[in-house]
Amino acid sequence: MSEPTEMQLVVDAAGNVQCIYDEELDLRKLGKLQITRASHVEPDADGYWWADMGPVDGPVLGPFGSRSAALAAERVWLGGVYFDDSSTSAPAETCVATP
Repeated sequence: MSEPTEMQLVVDAAGNVQCIYDEELDLRKLGKLQITRASHVEPDADGYWWADMGPVDGPVLGPFGSRSAALAAERVWLGGVYFDDSSTSAPAETCVATP
């Protein structure tokens, strides 16, 4: 049995939902989705990993010795930007669902 995970959703007054995408919840059930890439995590020629947050006008994070460390850094950065919370564990795509 897998560990329970947490997914943070922000709902505005019009009923729009914003979150950092994760597959823990079938977001299609919330309405029409607009999913936007928030970053690119790629290695460089020396094998170090970088999290480029450019798609959301953010910084380039890194270098990191492993892909998992770069992914963790992007989640922390996105959590702080979108939710003022660095504990998010979601991948780096943002999702907006409209009712």
